[in-house]
Amino acid sequence: MSRLRASLVCSALLLAAVAPLLGGCDDAITAQASSNEQVDIPEVGIITVEQQARAIVRELPGRIAPTRVSDLRPRVSGIVVERLFRQGSEVKAGDPLYRIDPRPFEVEVLSAKAALAKAEAVHERAVQQARRISLLFSQKATPEVENEKAVATEREAAADVEARKAELSRAHLNLDYATVRAPIDGIVGAAQVSEGALAVQNETTLATIQQLDPIYADFTQSVSELHRLRRAFESGDLERIAPDAIKVRLLMDDGTAYPVAGKLLFSEAKVDAATGQVTLRGEFKNPKRELLPGMYVRVRIEQGIDSDSVGVPQQAVQRNVGGGSEVFVVRDDNRVIAQPIRTGPIQDGLLLVTEGLKAGDKVVVEGFQKFAAGDKVAPQAWTEVSSAENVSAQSATR
Repeated sequence: MSRLRASLVCSALLLAAVAPLLGGCDDAITAQASSNEQVDIPEVGIITVEQQARAIVRELPGRIAPTRVSDLRPRVSGIVVERLFRQGSEVKAGDPLYRIDPRPFEVEVLSAKAALAKAEAVHERAVQQARRISLLFSQKATPEVENEKAVATEREAAADVEARKAELSRAHLNLDYATVRAPIDGIVGAAQVSEGALAVQNETTLATIQQLDPIYADFTQSVSELHRLRRAFESGDLERIAPDAIKVRLLMDDGTAYPVAGKLLFSEAKVDAATGQVTLRGEFKNPKRELLPGMYVRVRIEQGIDSDSVGVPQQAVQRNVGGGSEVFVVRDDNRVIAQPIRTGPIQDGLLLVTEGLKAGDKVVVEGFQKFAAGDKVAPQAWTEVSSAENVSAQSATR
């Protein structure tokens, strides 16, 4: 009995000694569980949606076209004796480009001058004769018919003088046409004929000149898009831009932006029956000749203003199982929900949202792999700069 009592006493003393330790373990387990619960709430990058006025920009395909094109043709026939330009160079209107053998035209000038001199001599004799006949007629010394004949002869001689003057002017003109000059300012292309070739009046193309500054960009837009724009204007969803304030910009084929903005010249009043497209034309300054005829470009044109547009970064938009677009929105209780949206065009790096979001919504932009819809998250303000810094830090630790 005494041994049993002693054993119970020892057990009681042992339990009394271990109890504080067990209590400490419980406190540690509770604290660890609380800490794990806090760690399990993931941090995500969010933006707060804002409404602001944005110009609605359409990006359309187009091609560069010269402002003016002129085929250089001779205005007289003859043998080409000299080319006076460097192919591919810039020329001004009136610059001499070719010389056709001028000697036949010089002979024509001399012949016309001789004919004029002869006609003037005949006219002078006719004037003197008419004066004498007129004097005799006044003295009743010659019949009236002779006087009339003398007057007519003088007029015929005067008319012949004028005809010879016209022939001389034509001969001088043909001699001047023997030097073929640039009809417009621009860049002259390849020479189509060489010295010694026969140039036929108004038929032979000697070269082509294209004016490249300013220069046109011709682009097309579907008639259905234009109808949608018109309906948006009529409903008040979009505000019109004054024609003289419409900005037109170019994107080169490598994606770089052309630095000079252009202006919209016109929109054709007809639709291409084969493509259902309407052609528009923009005009751009081209001082460095960076834009060349035939180049493919993308044209960005402002076609209206959305006064309360909503935009989010492209990476914030996800695809759901039905193929639609959605974003994850953080509610006031920090739980995430999937919000279906309808998207519009991309502008200034943002994807415009036409339906599904309103001002003040908190949209998840970064950290999608850390949660599922309905989870609680710790939202953090997101910027492109901070995102880039995080990527750099992760790369440095690898």
